[in-house]
Amino acid sequence: MIKVKNITFSYNGFMPIFRNLNLDIQEGGIYGLLGQNGAGKSTLLHLMCGMLTPDDGEIIFNDKNVRLRLPSTLCDTFIVPEEFDLPAITMAEYCKINAPFYPKFSVDDLKANLAMFDLDYEGNLAALSMGQKKKAFMCFALACNTKLLIMDEPTNGLDIPSKVQFRRFIASHMTDDRIIIISTHQVHDIELLLDHIIVINGNDVVINSTINSICSKLNFYTSLEPIDETKVVFSSKTLGGIAYISLRNDSDEESELNLESLFQFCLTQPEMVKAILSDNKPNNEQ
Repeated sequence: MIKVKNITFSYNGFMPIFRNLNLDIQEGGIYGLLGQNGAGKSTLLHLMCGMLTPDDGEIIFNDKNVRLRLPSTLCDTFIVPEEFDLPAITMAEYCKINAPFYPKFSVDDLKANLAMFDLDYEGNLAALSMGQKKKAFMCFALACNTKLLIMDEPTNGLDIPSKVQFRRFIASHMTDDRIIIISTHQVHDIELLLDHIIVINGNDVVINSTINSICSKLNFYTSLEPIDETKVVFSSKTLGGIAYISLRNDSDEESELNLESLFQFCLTQPEMVKAILSDNKPNNEQ
């Protein structure tokens, strides 16, 4: 479990990005972390890894403060940042250098991962394209078998077939004691993969809920024509017509989550979203 406890953070003393932020993340979930540009998603991920020091508060993982950078937390944490480069060595050589830091690393897992993307264990990493480097690094990350795996914009640079492979790849490595956090703007790339959504908006956590919980309270659908529906709480024009979100009754058939619409709903009416998902009446019913 990760506990973000009253985190306040600013760069060089400027206006805080977070002020008294609280967030709990449970084991056994693939979490999507969403927020606008500048909302602090990457900052929060680096705080969770202990790579940044909060002005106040603490983040606990494996019952330890992550900022202490203890071996017991570092060996169980891996982050795939949005931007990185790989050295001009083979993956085999890369493993010899880096794998000893991760006690649960499996070379068999790595080779199986690489094979899934048609990558060579003995190939030169620096010679790979951007998309291939991302896939190779993710293959190594999953082979480390850390309890906490963080990925920042992992589908950037991947073509459409690779994005499909990515979803299958991540899902196949999920276990009950693992936490996978994916931050992205490409919501369509990951919405079928996630089982938990976190939306941050400024200092506020608008959503920290499972997909099942969200879909038990909201219906998502698209219509070519405007509709008169008293239960509609949000609508937006899309290429396929008008996307609607409505309140769901127990008798309603459950619909498939539209993550893009939900995210826009969070940005435009965050208090209503929180009220609905916390079982309080939304503003239009009070």
